[in-house]
Amino acid sequence: MKHNLENSIAVLERTPAVLDAMLRGLPEAWTMANEGEGTFTVFDVIGHLIHGERVDWMGRAKMILEHGEGRTFERFDRWGHQRECEGKTLEELLEEFARLRRKNLDDLRAWSLGESELEKCGTHPGFGRVTLSQLLATWPAHDMTHLHQISRIMAHQYREAVGPWREYLGVMKCGGHSGAAVEKSASK
Repeated sequence: MKHNLENSIAVLERTPAVLDAMLRGLPEAWTMANEGEGTFTVFDVIGHLIHGERVDWMGRAKMILEHGEGRTFERFDRWGHQRECEGKTLEELLEEFARLRRKNLDDLRAWSLGESELEKCGTHPGFGRVTLSQLLATWPAHDMTHLHQISRIMAHQYREAVGPWREYLGVMKCGGHSGAAVEKSASK
């Protein structure tokens, strides 16, 4: 499917409510556990999404619109969310994410982007030349990746408890990010 900005916004505006419905009020056994050393907890994922709202999507979009390929994006700090999470509860993070996403989408809509703007190019530190359309198409796909990740992290907690049914539960077979994918995301 070709990128359509309104279709992207339709997903982006729903993500905070999906996360809120899925996670608010859950015991920490679900939200503070991970899949092993060096992996995110559900709490970390929400912090990561907040960090992206602050420094990634709209900042890069604005850079493309203002500077084109003349300035390279800053590398994304995969662990930058730790500062976002410090001293906060999951409920506070969910509210902060919803607020930031609402503001970013309001700003995005206000830009009234047309085809010519969406085809403008910027420079990614790892990929090189990218279009604004590609960046904005990646944003909802990134949300869906992390919704999947959250499901996988949570299912991982019951990997032994489900016994033989594990064979039929695809979420428990998903390996997540391979070492190569984790390395690539570090240069994101």
